Amino acid sequence: MGWIEVIVGSMFSGKTQELIRRLKLAALAKQKVQVFSSVLDKRYLEDHIVSHDKTRIASKPLTSASQVLAAVDADTSVVGIDEVQFFGTRIVAVCESLADKGKRVIAAGLDQDFRGKPFPATALLMGVAEFVAKNLAICALCGSPANRSQRLSVSKKIIEVGSADKYEARCRLCFRPGA
Repeated sequence: MGWIEVIVGSMFSGKTQELIRRLKLAALAKQKVQVFSSVLDKRYLEDHIVSHDKTRIASKPLTSASQVLAAVDADTSVVGIDEVQFFGTRIVAVCESLADKGKRVIAAGLDQDFRGKPFPATALLMGVAEFVAKNLAICALCGSPANRSQRLSVSKKIIEVGSADKYEARCRLCFRPGA
């Protein structure tokens, strides 16, 4: 039986680190694992997903959700997808199709954009997933639990790939949408 697991949270909440942990455990259990990432995420290595603490696992960068479906081998047991919000809402049907075929799908991504608004793909995926984990970070200003990603640059683009150079974790009180 297949299923969908979703790991969400703000920047610096450990989403990718948790995804990598689960994928490595599956590989240790001798399950065939395939990992996919978005070509948009070029922060660290193009052929690996890398957490902020530099933990990494090999991945295949793709441009669209349909490419994920086409790239999964028939004998794969576990499919990992990082930065799931970059694949758009089509990724939901892809993940459901894979789970319906008996695959364990583990997807990680941001649940909110820099304005504090839900990413549609992630929100929809959480709705159909069997398991959802919401990670919290630590607010960079006050140290409280943080579930928002404060953009530090002035860009208004919804997708602005970056790390500590462009974002910091903020709690509800310290978050300033669009600031």
